[in-house]
This record gives sequence, structure tokens and C-alpha cells, in this order.
Amino acid sequence: MITQIFPKDFQRYLSLPVLGPLMDAFAGWLQDRCYTWRSTRFEMRIAARVCGYLKRRGIRTVVDLSEQHLQACYRLFRRKFGNEAGSVRVLETFLFEQGLVQRSTARQPTRADVHLNAFAAHLQDVRGYAPTTIRQQVDVASEFLAWLNFESEPHQLSSLSMEDIEGFSRRLGKRLGRVAMQKSISTMRNFLRFLAAGGIVAPGLDSKIDRPRVYRQEKLPRALPWPTVQAFLRSINHDVDIGKRDYAMFSLMATYGLRACDVVALTLDDIQWRAGSIRICQAKTGKPLELPLTDEVGSAIYDYLKNVPRYGTFRQLFLRLKAPGGILKSTAVSEAFQTWARRSQLDIPFKGAHCLRHSYALNLLRHGLPLKTIGDLLGHRSPESTATYLRLDIEDLREVALPMPTVTKLRKERRS
Repeated sequence: MITQIFPKDFQRYLSLPVLGPLMDAFAGWLQDRCYTWRSTRFEMRIAARVCGYLKRRGIRTVVDLSEQHLQACYRLFRRKFGNEAGSVRVLETFLFEQGLVQRSTARQPTRADVHLNAFAAHLQDVRGYAPTTIRQQVDVASEFLAWLNFESEPHQLSSLSMEDIEGFSRRLGKRLGRVAMQKSISTMRNFLRFLAAGGIVAPGLDSKIDRPRVYRQEKLPRALPWPTVQAFLRSINHDVDIGKRDYAMFSLMATYGLRACDVVALTLDDIQWRAGSIRICQAKTGKPLELPLTDEVGSAIYDYLKNVPRYGTFRQLFLRLKAPGGILKSTAVSEAFQTWARRSQLDIPFKGAHCLRHSYALNLLRHGLPLKTIGDLLGHRSPESTATYLRLDIEDLREVALPMPTVTKLRKERRS
């Protein structure tokens, strides 16, 4: 592999100190993770510089190499060569995955870790929260303990006062809106109740925190006109690999109302080509749903799978096209939506791809589908979640509006 990357200088790389015998395997590893020819050359040049650094530190073979040496090298590169420090991390990942360098033993949990781990276990075992919700709540609790400087001053929890809590709330309020602030305050209440149950803080502090008032259904669902959705799909460039992938993703969202997490969770086995169906497992309900595979969506997926190279042995349908290769995250779907929405120059005021799901629901509603059917397709647990789309059907709402009373009618009613 290295002979293809450096046809003339490959011997120099193979004879490098410490990592020379591994450079060919490193080149193949980079290729397997979608690194381009140019990026592979760059990563290997930085690896050669790392070899020089290790040699100057008295390291002769990879057996003598440890995680501490790589961490020190990373800090040096970050201080002197900021743009190249990330390549040290790439090399470090390769060495870890190949088992050539062992990770150091896990550090001893800090005081904060003890409370945070216990809080996470409580949320999972007692409250039954989803893993994503647990991570979000633990992050808020961790930020709170860091704000208190709990590691250096552990007495801060036992002497916790409302002034401390209000100070942290003001800090959150500087960067969060009302909805996000309400969720963070709810997390703080959960955390304080948990600590009070263990006798760590005084009881009753959770009930003294005021949350921002958010009215139910105060905002309309973020839906686009259906012609805008169709124009958005047409604006995606199918001539490039990333356009083929993204067009297939957004076609799925616009045709079946999928969430971003549902799209990235699809696997090759979920596409039943012979049966002409697609199998979807709703992320929130966990219920499987089998729907017919439309010709348009099937053609988009076929074009993507046939013409876009796949790296690795991943079974997920949609993969990263930039190095390092791997499966997509939900955030990548929103980032792709923002990119194509900006290029389309359409009037799309929303930044998240979730608006395609709302647009799909509203389109079904305007075509006369029952709410129960729409709710089943969207994976809603409660009819109330589906009923919120009724507020978007303006034309039907006009038919049930009461006539506006006039001054003449009011006078006649008073006389009678």
C-alpha cells in the first residue's frame, strides 16, 4: 500500500525509527477509513515527524511506546504546530486499535464522578430514562458541580444555598432560551432531589427553583409548504457522491416522515428489494414498521449504493464520505440539510431536518388521512402528539370558524 502513496520514497518511510515497520499497515488503515490519497500522504508525513520526536526522547521500538509519550507529543504539536496536532490523534487511534499501545489504566473516580455515576444509575434504574436523556441530565449536573468548584471545595454541597442555585441558573440563562432553560431547571430539580435523598444537601431546595413558563403548544410545528419540500429535493446535486447520499436520506424523510435518528439507524437488511418494502424501527416507540418501498425512494437508494464507494464492513445504510469513515450521526443529517437548504436559495427558515417530518404529516392531513393513521406512520404514542398538526391545516380551520359579530347584530340582540 505504501508503494502507491510514495512510489519513490517508500523505503524512507519503511526505515523510520520506532514506527517504520508499521507504516505500510498505517497507510492501508487510512485508506480503509476514506482518507484520500492526498490526506493519506499528509498523515504519513506527520507520522514521520512523530517518529523523529520519539527517537529524540530515547524510544527505540514500539514496545517502549506508551500512551503518555503520545500525549506529550500531542501537547507539543498543539503548542507549536496547531494544524498538525490532529494527525497525532489519528496515529494514536491506529496504534490503539492495532493493540500496539495499551491505554493507561482508568483513573480513579473524582468526588464529582462518584455523585454523577450514582445519579446516572438512579436515572436508569429508578426513573427508567433513555440513555440520551441520562447523558443530557448528567451533563447539566456535571456543569453544576464544576461551577461550584466541588473538587476543590467539597463542602459546597453540604452548605448549598438558594443563592448558589440562582447564580448557576443565571449562568444558564445567558445562553439558553426558555424551552432549553426549562429542561435544564428540571434536571437541576432531579439532581437536587437525588442528593437530598442521600442526605448530601438540605431537602426542599428543588421546590424553590422557578422554571421559565412555557405554554403547551404555544408554537406551531415547523412545517414547509409541500412544493418547497419538492423543490428542495430537486435542488440537491445528484452528480456528486455526497449529493446521491443526501438525496436518498431526505427522500426517505419526506416520503415516510422519518426522524434523523431513524435514518442513520437504517441498515442494508432493512431494504427488502424483492418484497418491495422497507423496515423501520421507530426510535422512540421501538415498534417495527414495514412500509412499501416507493419507486422514487428505491431508485435514490439504488443510485447511492451502486455509484458511491463504501468503506469498511458497516451494515448501516448511510455512511460518512469524509475521513475518517464510519456511520453517520443524527447531527450530520441536520448539517447536510442546512448545507443544501442554503445552496437551494429557497425560503427555508428552519435549520433542522425535522421540518421535513412535520411537512410530511401536514401533507398527509391535507390529503384526508385519519389522525390515527398519521400517528401510526409517525410513531406517535399519544393521539395528542398527532393532533397538534390540526393547527396547521388553515383551510379546514376556516370552515369551522364562527361568523364575526357586527355592530348591527349586537344592537339587535340587545333590543331583543
